Amino acid sequence: MATCSRAAIMSSLCGVVALQPKDLWSLAFSVMPKLLNLRTSFLNKFQEDDVHPLLPELPQDMLMAIFANLNILDLVRAGSVCSSWRSAYSRLRHLGKYKQSQTPCLLYTSETSGDNVSCLYSLVENRTYKLTLPDPPIRSRFLIGSSNGWLITADERSELHLVNPITGEQIALPSVITIEHVKPIADGSGIIHRYELSYHTGDNKVHEEPTLHTLGDLREHLYFKAFVFPDTSNGSYIVVVIHNPYHQLSFARATDDKWTWLPPNFRYRDCLYMDGLLYALTSHGEIDAFDLTASTVTMKVILEEVKEYTYQSMYIMQAPWGDLLQVWRTVEVPDQEDRENDGPENEVLLCTLDITVYKVEMEAKKLVEINSLPYHVLFLGYNNSICLSAEEHPELKANHAYFTDDEAEGIMVMKNNTRDIGVMDLENSSRKEISSQIWSNWPCPTWIIPNLTKLNLAFGKQCQL
Repeated sequence: MATCSRAAIMSSLCGVVALQPKDLWSLAFSVMPKLLNLRTSFLNKFQEDDVHPLLPELPQDMLMAIFANLNILDLVRAGSVCSSWRSAYSRLRHLGKYKQSQTPCLLYTSETSGDNVSCLYSLVENRTYKLTLPDPPIRSRFLIGSSNGWLITADERSELHLVNPITGEQIALPSVITIEHVKPIADGSGIIHRYELSYHTGDNKVHEEPTLHTLGDLREHLYFKAFVFPDTSNGSYIVVVIHNPYHQLSFARATDDKWTWLPPNFRYRDCLYMDGLLYALTSHGEIDAFDLTASTVTMKVILEEVKEYTYQSMYIMQAPWGDLLQVWRTVEVPDQEDRENDGPENEVLLCTLDITVYKVEMEAKKLVEINSLPYHVLFLGYNNSICLSAEEHPELKANHAYFTDDEAEGIMVMKNNTRDIGVMDLENSSRKEISSQIWSNWPCPTWIIPNLTKLNLAFGKQCQL
């Protein structure tokens, strides 16, 4: 595992989003009226007088108050300006006083940017930031999840890593060979050169004969989606993976050296961690709740199956007002005349046609369709599924769903095909593009909410900030 220093991380980020004192002056004045209860017009005089060199000399408490109102990208840039600002930035982080709500960004890669560079497209600024990540190169990995500011990636040996694109912190997760269904195959020298994937489920049935895979090939057949959840019981984190065969569950706590399998059910599509329980949604709309805090994990069925299997993406999330939501996304291959862009004849374009939102009635154990979300916004894809307040994020469109491609079966097979990415109006199912295509189709772009939080405990070696 490559390590990285604090200086290297700041250099990699700030080298492409460098900020000078004069560049932050307008940002400071945008928040100072609120902090000082002054009219903006009163401060305009000082802004016009070009007094920005005085800003680094502001008291640390004042700098911290200003920085606390910046978004993360601007905050990190501000922390690179000088030692005084760096000190205020560091104190703000270490004291846990930075709690500014963040708007999701689209994370993607580009052939022209380099193999180790990830790009963040800001929906607030309509601009892209470039971030250099630690090895292995991000363009050589599979992106199988994004939650709480962390990416979950699979490298060329099918091993999983957490990586924070903002801080550069990287953590190795327990080895793939500790997953219940994976067996390492060694050559004559005792070196692992293949994996065997078995096809048994929690009901003790073997559905197919085991299959053999090269080290890099296994990730294409094994992983579906992964999540990083805060573990409030000990202030650490839990990682959950939906994997094959048949979309089963495994998890690992921060101090674990192996994955723990969660039988007996399968066909899971999405997960949510809430109030100490892991809620897992199946392709039939069933919700199972696992208590991961006990010494022996227990499972309870919260909602029985509510639908037959159809080719839909399924999501589960907690709404800001507290309710549990299910979201069903219908994805189909459009007719040739419906394609917006003419691609190669053998290109299969997946297209989101409809998104339906349901409230989970916990007591009645049923779903109730919600016809509109006039004050809220959805983010769907490989990210942990999110419902945000449009009032807290005025730059986003209320009653809309922002989505990225997450049809793993198609993505893995057709890595270079155009991705199903856009914004859908939940009222009439009309869709728009987020921007002209600025991303490479592989690895598949995903939403991520920038986060500066360090993981208190690690599964493996961490980068020190």
